[in-house]
Amino acid sequence: MLDLDAEVLRDYYREVIGWAGSLVPTEPEIIDLGAGTGTGTVALARHLPTASLTAVDVDEEMLDRLRRRVTQAGLGDRVRTVRADLDGEWPPLGPADLVWASASMHHLADPARALAQVHSLLRSGGIFMITELDGFPRFLTDPDGAALEERCQTEMARLRVESGLHMGHDWGAGLKAAGFAVEGERRFEICLPGPPSPEALRYAQVTLERTAHRLADRLSPADAAALAGYARTLPDRTDLTVRATRDVWIGRRP
Repeated sequence: MLDLDAEVLRDYYREVIGWAGSLVPTEPEIIDLGAGTGTGTVALARHLPTASLTAVDVDEEMLDRLRRRVTQAGLGDRVRTVRADLDGEWPPLGPADLVWASASMHHLADPARALAQVHSLLRSGGIFMITELDGFPRFLTDPDGAALEERCQTEMARLRVESGLHMGHDWGAGLKAAGFAVEGERRFEICLPGPPSPEALRYAQVTLERTAHRLADRLSPADAAALAGYARTLPDRTDLTVRATRDVWIGRRP
């Protein structure tokens, strides 16, 4: 799903990576927090050919995939990986000119502690770039499907709150409280019209299947059956669009 997200929303990623690249010195040291499968790591390394990068994640399987990706891309000499649980003791990571956190900060148990840790990693003038999402993307355009997605989104939001995820957190206020100067905030409203590409169809199918799995014991039998039906028939649909929201904050350490 992470890889499909990067492929389908590539124009958004290209713009945000370019924005990050414009804020760093010629040979930056970059830390990717919650690097996952390496979407941001690889994109930053390609965009900034003189950068050195450290990719941090708690999941060794994802780090293995990331290492394969950077090797295949010929970037292995500039990227190192660190396995770490950022809710625990942080390993030595800095100093850095840019810390990049894409859809990872909402997973951390104590946002204020994490922001303070990042502040200590950055050199004076260093940048912390946070990108976050408010939920899964939406795809269905017919009235019944759109209403079903809305109910699923509402239930997923409740589930995230119950799980302790910090979706909707005011990262701008958090950056200020941690001693950063907030130099940018932007919301990206993404809408990709149909007909959908093969990657977008797969993205929609994976998203709806994952939603059905996560909400298996929370949806009504009728909604569960309808969601399964949409997931099953997606490859034959031409009326899908990809609609997503991304928020970006930029903090600079004085």
